[in-house]
Amino acid sequence: MGLFGKKDKKPAANLSSKSQLDIEVKKDGTEYTFLLEGRLDTITSPALEGKINEATTDATKLILDLAKLDYISSAGLRVLLGAAQDMDGKGDMAVRNLNESVKEVFDVTGFSNLFNIE
Repeated sequence: MGLFGKKDKKPAANLSSKSQLDIEVKKDGTEYTFLLEGRLDTITSPALEGKINEATTDATKLILDLAKLDYISSAGLRVLLGAAQDMDGKGDMAVRNLNESVKEVFDVTGFSNLFNIE
């Protein structure tokens, strides 16, 4: 028996099997566009952070296209905030094509006021 006398449930599904983020990077000179598809969460955010860190060494414009992003967690927001801080003084950063669920997260957290949203 589990907690509070209830029968044990099946173990939780492996979160990594549900977390997937496809990252397509397009480079035009010193302008980088990141097209994200899937979930930007604790499991997938390190991959995006690494790719952004590589780009910000010479980027003058960083664009994050979130049209196909289904979900963003606080870990994903942290990566975006770090990217904005890295671009400060180097160039511009824009976030574009937010769907309703991602836009709601940006609005609730105040991130809508922090980023140039196109």
